[in-house]
Amino acid sequence: MSKWRHLFVDGEFIDRSRLLSGLTLAQATTRPSGAPHSIYDELWHASQWQSAVVRRDEAATATCETEGQQFPSATPESENLWSELVAEFLAGAEQAVAWGRSTEELAKEVSPGVTFADVLESLAVHNAYHLGKVAALRQAIGAWPPGTK
Repeated sequence: MSKWRHLFVDGEFIDRSRLLSGLTLAQATTRPSGAPHSIYDELWHASQWQSAVVRRDEAATATCETEGQQFPSATPESENLWSELVAEFLAGAEQAVAWGRSTEELAKEVSPGVTFADVLESLAVHNAYHLGKVAALRQAIGAWPPGTK
């Protein structure tokens, strides 16, 4: 078993593609009473951050950290936009797994005392936090459990 595949794709809790499958746009954009965000909002946020990290885009990462928009300002208007977001997130997870195959890349310092492996581990924790919220939101709107893939 690959540590990185376990962290980003299928370990510890439900497979990420299954967790995100079978949702309509209406379900993905529903904000249950008392919840600050929808499933779409949570995934959009996680996907933006993941994309900046796996593309190794330091400017985008800095922007996300300091002045970036943390959650989307508009609701998507089509099922296609929801599907594209899911695909983007899953592709980013696969890119994180690919980065994890390079011991040379993982050992590189991205800032003093911080390696790219450290950054990927932090990203995995960030993803797990937001995907846990996705699972809770699915439960709150009655879209649990996800179907089998």
